[in-house]
Amino acid sequence: MSAESTPDSGNPEASGPTGPRRRAKGRRRKPRSTRGKALLVTAWAAAGIVVLGGTGLGYVYFKLNNNLNSVDINQALGTDRPLDVDNGSQDILVLGSDTRSGSNKELGGGVDDGSARSDTAMIVHVYKGHKKASVVSIPRDTLVERPECTDTEGDTHEGASSAMFNSAYSTGGAACAVKTVESMTGIRMDHYIEVDFSGFQKLIDELGGVKVTTTEDISDPDSHLDLKAGTHQLTGEQALGLVRTRHGVGDGSDLGRIQLQQAFIKALVEQIKQVGVLTSPKKLWDLADTATNAVTTDSDLDSPQDLASFAGGLKGIGSSNMTMVTMPVQYDPADGNRVLMVKSKTDLVWKALKNDRPIPKTATEGTATGKAKSVVGAA
Repeated sequence: MSAESTPDSGNPEASGPTGPRRRAKGRRRKPRSTRGKALLVTAWAAAGIVVLGGTGLGYVYFKLNNNLNSVDINQALGTDRPLDVDNGSQDILVLGSDTRSGSNKELGGGVDDGSARSDTAMIVHVYKGHKKASVVSIPRDTLVERPECTDTEGDTHEGASSAMFNSAYSTGGAACAVKTVESMTGIRMDHYIEVDFSGFQKLIDELGGVKVTTTEDISDPDSHLDLKAGTHQLTGEQALGLVRTRHGVGDGSDLGRIQLQQAFIKALVEQIKQVGVLTSPKKLWDLADTATNAVTTDSDLDSPQDLASFAGGLKGIGSSNMTMVTMPVQYDPADGNRVLMVKSKTDLVWKALKNDRPIPKTATEGTATGKAKSVVGAA
């Protein structure tokens, strides 16, 4: 097997104990598949849409408020967290859900086995002034020291050594995912946002699709995607297929899929900025209704006003002001299907974000990458 190839694994972690699974308060727990299929999710795709309507959201406040699902991360994690630095920047953990329950089963394929996992994870750092952002993708197969954590029901889950990163969510939900990221980085997460398959697809369709250009044919029956090289106005279903595909392009690795996701995000950001909903009340309503149904957030963003206020700080960020990297990793010498953080390199990334500085290019030089970087671009 190529060192670049990272097949899906049904084993959520290499070793270490796990605590009992519990349902987290305040969110709809959805069964997840043992087959890890990545799903793109970005703050701009959900929260960013809500703000487009500005004060026009007032007349549908109660409907939108009932749409939102939230988790109280702050209460679950308590005070044993990194310092909350008030320097004008923000750090948001953005997770994608690979649930196969309900309408997601048809979209995602696979088996509805009652498990719960996150697949795609990104740390979005919004710099002071909210004109620039850095996005750090965390490979799901990264082996980490998962800390002991308390979920939103107050149940404590034991830590584990050499655990796959995406096992944190299956063990203790959103709170444990945030705890793991904060333990890895030493950076306090200001917010948490999650989207699932069907929510993502509906968002793209409500936007009218997203235009991208592919430099080669992409054919992947697993993700139901078949695109010829050229320019495409992707439907929600096609967009979902693109951000999930891995075997249909590049070297078939999860790191390559991350590269596709990052390219799609940039195209999506530009699409959102160009949508003119202020002249169409129906368009505004459809987008706001879909966006608020699509997301689960932390409790600080659990009202339309809070979500819109948060998103207002993102709307000035264009794709040219976004730096997107993959967390520096290398393939595990003992298991080519897993990756390990390169500490000397990740320290450079976390230090830069803590100090609200750009991520240095040296932080990712010489680390493992996929081979799909130039396959997708904005049209």
